[in-house]
Amino acid sequence: MLRTRRSEILTAFVLLAPFIVIYGLLFVWPTIQMVMLTFTKAPLIGAGDWVGLKNYERLWGDRLFWTATWNTLYFVLLTVIPSTLLGLLIALGVNRLKGWAQSLVLAAFFIPYILPVSVVYRMWGWMLDSEFGILQHPIAAVWGENVPIFRTIPLFIPAVAFITVWWLIGFNILLFIAGLRNISSEIYEAAELDGATRWQTFRRITWPLIWPITVLVATIQLILQLKIFDQIYLFAQGGRVDATLSLVGLIYRSAFQKNQGGYGATVALVLFMLIVVISVLQFQLLRARGQR
Repeated sequence: MLRTRRSEILTAFVLLAPFIVIYGLLFVWPTIQMVMLTFTKAPLIGAGDWVGLKNYERLWGDRLFWTATWNTLYFVLLTVIPSTLLGLLIALGVNRLKGWAQSLVLAAFFIPYILPVSVVYRMWGWMLDSEFGILQHPIAAVWGENVPIFRTIPLFIPAVAFITVWWLIGFNILLFIAGLRNISSEIYEAAELDGATRWQTFRRITWPLIWPITVLVATIQLILQLKIFDQIYLFAQGGRVDATLSLVGLIYRSAFQKNQGGYGATVALVLFMLIVVISVLQFQLLRARGQR
């Protein structure tokens, strides 16, 4: 028995060794190097002088860092919950369709997801252009005049969040459709025989059974949106970039534009810890909610 146990452990180690080595070289070692970089005044490439905790002290007093943190969290709030709930509602509607109609509607929602961010930027940039954008007609009907959406600070983050939800919601719908199709039709037939209404069926059957997918979608969206950069960077061109900066945007500016690798690594480490803590807390809270 002992020899068999040792043989199993050796086999498992041999099978896991390539993954462990690659994971260590591509993630663990670079992470350790990044942490060490936060204690230096290093450029983007090359070594730098040891400065201890000065980068963290600078971070605490950096107004731009707090602006970027607020913009990132505000963007997450405007995208994660709406995209998850809308994805579920649309999936429930699509799931009721049959045949080619279901395929057509599902494709219509999923096509934007496969578009690159540059195409999304051009499309919405043209439609919301303050001079000739087609969407300026209903905006002017409400506001009384054309509004430069992407140069109006209070409207910038909500507008980009709306575009992001439109762009990425197809993936959420696809996950929810997969979850709904895994629910046995016999359960719904039994509920119908018992006289359950649609709301009771959803509340007592669909919602509890689809909850694990909801947790997955919300967690994926949270991690994805905390790393927001592309949309904000593109739509903020020519506007007040500082007021619309995200955390990843601050990392890009510090490390790649100002050649402050040490400070950029400090912001990156804070973002990494923020993603880990918020994602774990959200996942645990949602999972605990689903187990009650």
